[in-house]
Amino acid sequence: MKKTILTGLRPTGNLHLGHFFGAGQNYIKLQDDYQFYLEIADVQALTDNFNNPEKVRKNVKEITADLLAIGLNPEKVNFFIQSQIPEIAELTVFYSNLVTVSRLQRNPTVKAEIAQKKELFGEKGESITYGFLGYPVSQAADITAFDGELVPVGDDQLPLLEQCREIVRKFNAIYGVTLKEPTPYLSKTTRIKGLDGNEKMGKSLGNAIYLIDEEETVTKKIMGAVTDPEKIKKDDPANPEKCMVYYYHNLVNSEENCRLVCEECKKGARGCVACKKELITHMNEFLKPIQERRKKYEENPELIEEILKKGTEKAKEKARMQMKKVKEAMKIDY
Repeated sequence: MKKTILTGLRPTGNLHLGHFFGAGQNYIKLQDDYQFYLEIADVQALTDNFNNPEKVRKNVKEITADLLAIGLNPEKVNFFIQSQIPEIAELTVFYSNLVTVSRLQRNPTVKAEIAQKKELFGEKGESITYGFLGYPVSQAADITAFDGELVPVGDDQLPLLEQCREIVRKFNAIYGVTLKEPTPYLSKTTRIKGLDGNEKMGKSLGNAIYLIDEEETVTKKIMGAVTDPEKIKKDDPANPEKCMVYYYHNLVNSEENCRLVCEECKKGARGCVACKKELITHMNEFLKPIQERRKKYEENPELIEEILKKGTEKAKEKARMQMKKVKEAMKIDY
């Protein structure tokens, strides 16, 4: 029997290059060999978008269209909506007794996200909500509701997965061995830098290229990308390792062309404007087939609705079976 993969994405915006080159390529590779459940985590999206539910609702279909456009096959991947699986909410409540508030507050990923959301939670996180602080518990419920064994994640998500493993160990120690400890599956490229050189690409940082970006948008973003600050004149030699344009060439250009870009940059034989224009061409070539596949779903939204409905029904059945085991172990199977 195939092992189970569980992964999820919060529907707070469209996919960008960081999603594609990070987890997205893994999804495509793994979909053939595993029982794959892909959660559209609308409940978790509400932990920091509770005051904007329309945004979350709209992006459920948007992010599903993006995932289908990059090459995920709905015959191999069960797309499902988190809020439609009541067992996840039940497990979240059960697990809340197995993790302390202080442990959640020490989680590096939670701390980093609180720091990024000062406008929502205050400078020092004084206004952090119960739901946001506890979302790692919800993620543990997501994974274990489907007996997830393998979880594709970026390295920034490893603390969340470790929290899940801790909850599983504690549950099994108290109630008997019932749950499996999930294993992380890291991609070779665990995260993509932003156009501004930031270690992380994201919407809130304004440094991302999205898979739906039109040519004009791509041009504007790349023309503003950070280059080697020590290169003042066109013919000055530069260090390509300090240049985000070269960094992105390595994502969408050929190895041979990237070597040429590197050599010419170091010699001062390549100006930044010309280099950016070449990158713009290759970036649009890379995005074109993804956008063409996506157009099919934009024009036929009923296809997305059917895919989500079918996948959610399969997910419900899987979660019901898992919850039966959990309640038997906890002696609450009345």
